[in-house]
Amino acid sequence: MEFTGQIELIWEQTKVPLVVPVLKVLVVLCLAMSVMLFIERVYMGIVIVLVQLFRRKPEKMYKWEPMKDDVELGNLGYPMVLVQIPMYNEKEVYQLSIGAACGLSWPADRVIIQVLDDSTDPAIKTLVQVECQRWASKGINIKYEIRDNRNGYKAGALKEGMKHSYVKQCDYVAIFDADFQPEPHFLTRTIPFLVNNPQLGLVQARWKF
Repeated sequence: MEFTGQIELIWEQTKVPLVVPVLKVLVVLCLAMSVMLFIERVYMGIVIVLVQLFRRKPEKMYKWEPMKDDVELGNLGYPMVLVQIPMYNEKEVYQLSIGAACGLSWPADRVIIQVLDDSTDPAIKTLVQVECQRWASKGINIKYEIRDNRNGYKAGALKEGMKHSYVKQCDYVAIFDADFQPEPHFLTRTIPFLVNNPQLGLVQARWKF
């Protein structure tokens, strides 16, 4: 009992000069952080409003003209585009992504769909290959490519895909991950930026979920 009483006495003597100042400092820090968060939210709100009011659309910032059919050149007036789709055991989405890529609004003889399959499941490999063959039977220029390693993972697959001889005829490359489903007009909206603005090397589109 005496020991407990001593501890209580020490606590009573030290809590006011030691604990209370610490609590006051913590309260001040919390208040300061709250003010900072408030200022940040107000600032971001102002920025968002200004962006909405004064932002310039890409079509106004860069030269952009829709691709037009050329009577003399025909489809040769369209640049050749390579569409790369890296895959790895994508059983749930492979049909959707391949179908979306094959449905792009672009002359069929001016686009190559390249499916880069790093799947380790033989059953899934077969499914992806059959799907590619199905689209090929419809006249789509689609290539099913595999490799004997997974060096660099999907980035490595993209790099390896660029080594195929038929890629040399392509002017531009469009890359979609295996769970991407681009709208049919994706190429007709993006390629003109690259064609009409030689200083541009990349066009990134918005992701929708």
